Amino acid sequence: MASENLTKAKAGKNDEFYTQYEDIQREVNVYLEYDPDVFRDKVVLLPCDDPEWSNFTRFFAQNFENFGLKKLISTSYAAESKPEFVPYQISFFESESLQFDESKTRSHGKIFTLTRDKNQSGRIDIDDLEWGYLEGDGDFRSEEIKALRDEASIIVTNPPFSLFREFLAWIIAGNIEFLIIGSQNVITYKEVFPLIKQNKMWLGVPFTGGNAYFKIPATSSREWANGVFDETSGLVKFRNCCWFTNLDHGRRHQPISLMTMEDNIKFSRHKEVKGIGYYTYDNYNAIEVPFADSIPSDFDGIMGVPISFLDKYCPEQFEIIALSRYLKDGRGMSKEFVDIYYQQGNKGQIHEGHPDLCYYDNAGNAKVPYMRVLISVNQ
Repeated sequence: MASENLTKAKAGKNDEFYTQYEDIQREVNVYLEYDPDVFRDKVVLLPCDDPEWSNFTRFFAQNFENFGLKKLISTSYAAESKPEFVPYQISFFESESLQFDESKTRSHGKIFTLTRDKNQSGRIDIDDLEWGYLEGDGDFRSEEIKALRDEASIIVTNPPFSLFREFLAWIIAGNIEFLIIGSQNVITYKEVFPLIKQNKMWLGVPFTGGNAYFKIPATSSREWANGVFDETSGLVKFRNCCWFTNLDHGRRHQPISLMTMEDNIKFSRHKEVKGIGYYTYDNYNAIEVPFADSIPSDFDGIMGVPISFLDKYCPEQFEIIALSRYLKDGRGMSKEFVDIYYQQGNKGQIHEGHPDLCYYDNAGNAKVPYMRVLISVNQ
């Protein structure tokens, strides 16, 4: 149900989701563990942000000296350029500032920068942020924000769900390092998966328990399914969010423990594998592996695994071959399989030649798993 709400949010362009401070801290610490100087002398840009409310700005400003940053830049999107149903709320910080301009507050984005100990406290921190209005509305596609991208060393943000594809392309065009949040479903985009396959982008560390919690504006009137929105905390929960990055971290180089095929069949904790084994696809020469911890260590062929495998992917241990939906050498589903699938009462949108992988289980049931990442184990 959380996934359904994320989809609805994207369709409605309801992108006002604020990341929790502890989630940012937990993720960034992973990169610092691997390389303590990952941010040293770097210009960090936080676009698609709302500096007055954002924890990204607060986190990097508070850790400016600890990380050895050269410069922090944070920009916001103008209220009038957001969806109509997002109410505008002027912060006390802005309204009480000598720079407040009523003619610009709704139509212009804002920029916050941090470079120096402005208040001469002996430490550079959040109290030293300097701000002003942008020339435009703060849209990342504008020449104004593009110039900031070209100045930056690393981009860190939670971009609008509805613009993730375009935002990632914008980052890649700038040839810049990044750490961003997106739906796990973007892995299946034809513009995204090749970056993962070529080790130009990978997943960060999963959110705790697989759940990502985001703050939403107090003025939001959106309705949520039971269990998704907590009125006490003001947080919404999504299960399919990931960190995407091209910053290296040690955990992606930790191989996962694997059993042999024989041992998996004997001892697997999954009923789909234990005592059953592995099915071979009807339309591709590979075996179906429904869980990452069921990957057989001694199988030297190709295997189809869930896309959730990618948060455990170790490039030294595995080779990524393809995403099933975009196979170039698959022959697609046979007419026989499609006929049997529907005769057995299954629902779906498959047809002869459909690219998804499929197989028959031991009982003769026609099965079509969700998109699979095709991999092999480096022997």
